[in-house]
Parts: sequence; C-alpha cells; structure tokens
Amino acid sequence: MQVKVQAESGKMDVNQAKQEHLLALKVMRLTKPTLFTNMPVTCEDRDLPGDLFSKLMREDPSTVKGAETLMLGEMLTLPQNFGNIFLGETFSSYISVHNDSNQIVKDILVKADLQTSSQRLNLSASNSAVAELKPECCIDDVIHHEVKEIGTHILVCAVSYTTQMGEKMYFRKFFKFQVLKPLDVKTKFYNAESDLSSVTDEVFLEAQIQNITTSPMFMEKVSLEPSIMYSVMELNTVSTGEEGVSTFGKMSYLQPMDTRQYLYCLKPKPEFAEKAGVIKGVTVIGKLDIVWKTNLGERGRLQTSQLQRMAPGYGDVRLSLEQIPDTVNLEEPFDITCKITNCSSERTMDMVLEMCNTNSIHWCGVSGRQLGKLNPSSSLSLTLKLLSSVQGLQSISGLRLTDTFLKRTYEYDDIAQVCVVCSHLNPDS
Repeated sequence: MQVKVQAESGKMDVNQAKQEHLLALKVMRLTKPTLFTNMPVTCEDRDLPGDLFSKLMREDPSTVKGAETLMLGEMLTLPQNFGNIFLGETFSSYISVHNDSNQIVKDILVKADLQTSSQRLNLSASNSAVAELKPECCIDDVIHHEVKEIGTHILVCAVSYTTQMGEKMYFRKFFKFQVLKPLDVKTKFYNAESDLSSVTDEVFLEAQIQNITTSPMFMEKVSLEPSIMYSVMELNTVSTGEEGVSTFGKMSYLQPMDTRQYLYCLKPKPEFAEKAGVIKGVTVIGKLDIVWKTNLGERGRLQTSQLQRMAPGYGDVRLSLEQIPDTVNLEEPFDITCKITNCSSERTMDMVLEMCNTNSIHWCGVSGRQLGKLNPSSSLSLTLKLLSSVQGLQSISGLRLTDTFLKRTYEYDDIAQVCVVCSHLNPDS
C-alpha cells in the first residue's frame, strides 16, 4: 500500500525569520491513506428529481457498486490534517532541504531532534555534513520513532550551511504535536490455591483493556511476560479438539470504548516458593505486552510497567483445605480434610482446636481437643466431620485455633462453601 506524505506547517525561530535563506526546509508526516467517504444524496422516485440522484451515485467511481448509499467508498484518499498519534505507534516524518537559490551551498548539516517532557532524542539518520548542494537540488531524509510518552512532543529541525562567500548560516523550525493514550488498562489479582494438595498458591490476573480511540482496533496479541519467579498459563482460549479457539472469536476486533477481559494464571516456581507455601510480601508478577493494528494496518505496541502483587498474609498460622466435597446431602454427615501450618520460622506452637456451630453448619466431634506441638514451618492434617441442616450454598465457619504458649486465638470463618441438596427418597419407603 502506498504511504501518504502530508505536509505540516512549522514555526521558525524569530531571530532567523528576518533573514533570507538560500535553503528551504519542508517537514512532512508519513501516514497511511484512508478510505474515501462521500455524502450520499437520495430521494424517492415520486419526487421531482426522480432517479437522477441514484443514477449519479451509480456512475460515481468512488462509490461501492451495489451499495452506493453507503458513506464509505472503495477509493483511497490522503487525509488533509496531521491526524492523531497514539502511544505505542511509530511516528514517521520526511525531511527535505531544497536549494532555492542560483548558487552552490556548502557544508549542509541537517539535524532532527524530538523533544518530550523528559528527554531530547536525536532522530537524524546521518550526522555528517553534505559537502555541497547545487541549485534546484535537495537533501532528503526519513526519520522513524516509536512513541513511548504521552503529551506534547516537539520536532526540532535545524539546518546549518555555508554560502559561497564563506558566511555561516543557521535556522531551525519547530513542529508540535500531541501524543494520545490509545488504551486504558486495568488489572486485578485474585489469590487461589492451585490444587488441594499443592504447597504453592496460584495467582489469577485479570487484565481489562478498553479501546479509548475513535476507531476499531484489531487486537493482534495480548500476552503476559512473567517474571523469573512465576510461570504463566493463558486462559483466553476454548479447547476444541487439537487446537484452541480464542474466547473472543476469529475476528478479534475491539470497537471504540469497548472493554475486553483477559485472564492469566501464574504459579510460583518451586525454587522461589517459600516453605510456608506462598511467596510473601510484594512480588513482581510480570508485564503485559499488547500489539494492535488500526485503520489500514498501522501497527501499535504497548508494554505495561512491571505489575506488582501483594501476597496474602496468613499470620503465624495458616489453615487450608486439602479435601472437601462439592455437594453434600441434607442432614447427612460429610468429611473435610484441613491442613494447619505453623508459618513461624522460629517458634513452636501448642495448638488447641475449638469448633463453634452456626445456624446451618454443625460440627460433629469433640471441641477443645489438643492437637499437640507444631514445630516451625511444619504442618499437620486432620479430618473433621460436619452436618448441614439447611439446603443451598452454605458457608463453613466456626473453627478456632489457640496457641497455649502465647494464649493467642486464631479465628477462621467462611473457610469454604458447599452445596447442600435434599437426598433422594425411596418411593417404596
């Protein structure tokens, strides 16, 4: 596809504007063309023009055959304005220095810098001077820059040269443009155990990506690059046979102001997981890599900063579940297997277990029994029996662990949920 060249006016230094220079500087932005749009004019056949308007639209070479009343045509056009530049896209510009005089100009040096709020970058393809430039000749240069900052950008183009009389001349022009934000990215972390027998915890990351531009985007890639502490598994496909199909369908378009959720599962690597079962404190999860295309294939890419997650704190004692049924029968006892871990690395605990009944869940067994001593970073498993007197989704609560050494009690409510159903009755009974 042909690349469009579009001129953009610049501002010259006040001190240099009064001088007549032998060279002329033109700076143009390189962008892709867009589809031609027209304004259809129609009327009914019984109106005075009859089918005149319809005939003219059918004969118009810019309209789509068979769909002349659509505004979007099938021809390409060059936009007449500078256009929007979004973060993550590549800014391309064509710089031309033309000798408008009738004399030879020597030692021409063209320099292009891009100034942002935080830095100044040299974008010139060559920093060496051209020995001479004959009349009606020009020096051309194309610069490219991947935009990585939001806000005001100023392209500073400077030209220095020497006349035949040996006089050194210098002038520059400024081209200001704004870089806009194309996407709004929000992240959420969810903590969950990887499985009931695992010693490490999984972390689920939900990334909400919203298109805040005025045109649709084709989402080419949205991936999570994990840190060295985690391994990642994408949960954005549905398995159908040997290959997985994206949950968003074959055509992954994101319309303006639409939001899409991407889900990833991260698991701590064994060499980084601590003995207590989780990675503690603030840890670096990784960063999102987003690639998209707009209009006629213009590509953009964004990488978020390193995402950080605060690991859940379990205190001195952690209570986890190793086994629990999904569904239980009403007023029939069922078993769960709990795991108690001493998260302290220095202190031994002497544990006592107490069970407090709720309105729906009742513990079966002796409350206040001794569990014995629990060494630092060690754990024990025990099976407990319960009974539910109410149907529906019920929460298991009411466990209390007391350390007799420090006289400290740890309360555990809303440990898990089970679905309680009415057992089937024998019709002959």
